[in-house]
Amino acid sequence: MTELRDFFGRHFGASPTHSVRAPGRVELLGNHTDYNQGLVMALAVDKFIEVAVGPRQDREVEIRDTAFPERVRFALDAIAKDPGVPWADYPKGILLQLQQRGVEFGGFNLAIKSSIPLGAGLSSSAAFLVATALAVRKLYPFTLTPSGVGTPPLRDAEGNVAAPSDAERLLLAKACQAAENQFVGVNCGILDHISSLFGRARQVIEIDCEKLAVSWSPLDGNLAVVVCHSGVKHALVGGEYNDRRRHCESAARALEVPALRYATLESLEAAKSRLDRRDYECALHVVGEIERVRTGAALLRAGRLKDFGQLLFASHESSRTHFLNSCPELDLLVALARTHTACLGARLTGGGFGGATVNLVARDQAEAFREHVAAGFQQRTGRSIHSWVCGVVDGAE
Repeated sequence: MTELRDFFGRHFGASPTHSVRAPGRVELLGNHTDYNQGLVMALAVDKFIEVAVGPRQDREVEIRDTAFPERVRFALDAIAKDPGVPWADYPKGILLQLQQRGVEFGGFNLAIKSSIPLGAGLSSSAAFLVATALAVRKLYPFTLTPSGVGTPPLRDAEGNVAAPSDAERLLLAKACQAAENQFVGVNCGILDHISSLFGRARQVIEIDCEKLAVSWSPLDGNLAVVVCHSGVKHALVGGEYNDRRRHCESAARALEVPALRYATLESLEAAKSRLDRRDYECALHVVGEIERVRTGAALLRAGRLKDFGQLLFASHESSRTHFLNSCPELDLLVALARTHTACLGARLTGGGFGGATVNLVARDQAEAFREHVAAGFQQRTGRSIHSWVCGVVDGAE
């Protein structure tokens, strides 16, 4: 955070008063199930969006990012998109959502630094939204309630504000999701935002997206989480993500259920003849994924790690053949992972259409696994890849 504080000082001529660090996430199992009110497993990982913030005397916001040369400045009373700086849609979107919920705040300066690889599918967007919301909360304390805002939290003797409760974290996640849906233009679910807010060190986050219930299970300490970036930029603001959601919603209507959470493989097969082909294929993936998460939770708790890993391979195959959100590079990474004896399971993680794979690997062979995959990918494509052994960490603070 020292580097970011120095960056803030150079550009704004003062020291920041508060800072926030929000982690990215790896979707372990449960692909595209969140917006279908399904079940999902995720991990908050040690790749972060860090923000430093300080107050202004006017009602303007100025943002500087260590990765971009542009200076973004806008009035809180006239928030609008600027096609020249699309990354600024994220803080703008969450500020609008907070305003709509009755949160009162003034202007501020914001500096941003990211260690989340862009386009890798580790949800830098959700971390950015979460970090901005929490930075505003530290600067202008507020409490979200289901009906709007409640009594603001008090500062302690050091000027710190108490962390939000779990109930308020869920409301913050909803606000972040709404910002992405309504302002950014990605019709995403709530998985990424919950994961960034509810992460716990060395634990798997289990999310019921219909009930908005969160629980945790320990991740076996003998396992390493290895993320391999395909090099294909993952971007969800295009049409592919929203297209898959439309097919899922169309299938649910044909099945006469509120969401695919309420469908079964049996009811889907019985209705196959009256479903559009792509509606059926997308529903087959999602309904199967929800069942894989149910099975996987029991396997993890029972310590049946090899069997759990096979569910990851099955998930990727369903993405490849049914949901069509994989790509040749992701398929190659998973195929290479299969050939290494230390790998229990591998699959694309996140929205797909590029990005990265998540691999569960015996910890003592993680580096050998990375070398194996990198060499195979180089040999087959002539291109190098980046990979990381990710630590599983606490949520945003």
